[in-house]
Amino acid sequence: MNYRDLKFPKNSKFLVTGGAGFIGSNLTETILDMGYKVRVLDDFSTGKRENLEPFHSNENFEFIEGSITDLETCMKACEGIDYVLHQAAWGSVPRSIKMPLKYEEVNIKGAHNMMEAAKENNIKKFVYASSSSVYGDHPVLPKVEGQEGKVLSPYALTKKVDEEYGRLYFSLYGLETIGMRYFNVFGKRQDPFGAYAAVIPKFVKSLLDNEAPTINGDGLTSRDFTYIQNVIEFNLKACLASKEASGEAFNVAFGGRVTLNELYDTLANALGSNLKPNYTETREGDIKHSNADITKAKTLVGYNPEYSFERGIKETIEWYKNNI
Repeated sequence: MNYRDLKFPKNSKFLVTGGAGFIGSNLTETILDMGYKVRVLDDFSTGKRENLEPFHSNENFEFIEGSITDLETCMKACEGIDYVLHQAAWGSVPRSIKMPLKYEEVNIKGAHNMMEAAKENNIKKFVYASSSSVYGDHPVLPKVEGQEGKVLSPYALTKKVDEEYGRLYFSLYGLETIGMRYFNVFGKRQDPFGAYAAVIPKFVKSLLDNEAPTINGDGLTSRDFTYIQNVIEFNLKACLASKEASGEAFNVAFGGRVTLNELYDTLANALGSNLKPNYTETREGDIKHSNADITKAKTLVGYNPEYSFERGIKETIEWYKNNI
């Protein structure tokens, strides 16, 4: 079943935290297109006002400007909501190494505030973003839930703590939480600017500007690049998943593996570029290889990702050509 055909009770209302961000704005767009109500909570610390501009004319859209680090704001945001899709967080492994206290405040305290608010407002499902970085230094591929190593960055630690809170809020208080270990999500509206931009938009922008991009390490680092539409599918299916999935965390990926060199070649060929990349040192805290086993997500959530890396990258390149 296409996730756009999923049926929620009439007048269902979703809260998307971080809705002005890359993933959050794509989720908001899809849910509004499906005819349901969406409230967005965002403080624009990383999200962009322009990402929300297309939605303001939609009568089903509502916006609260505020931070998840404030419990009162979280309580207000959860009033009258059926499903919470908690995407708000500070991303980037390298930045977390420089700013660990900020990451603790936003990613741990903020997520905890949201779970507490969801509990107090009797939310049906609390679906929240975790990260593949929780696997840390565990060497085995593919990555399977329950086989984690030592985390390598403050960012990864914040997501690991969020998962523990998610487990406890289900087992102690009955809040139906579902964690999503995102694997290198990409797609339209992903920001190519800034020192901590994700690799795909960064490469695309460099190539469109006819500048040679920089690859950290030898280019043999591999990632399970996951197109945004697959992530949207999991978020929505998680809202309708049975109680058996609650308190658990799931790999959200396609289940493939692409090296940075292969990624670069794909983008350069698609954009007709002959530029050779520059190579620099490996980034501190980065995992060498990332590849997901998505059996658990398929079994308990009915996740069935439709978009391969190849299909997703074609759509993404077209979007960037027209928008940056």
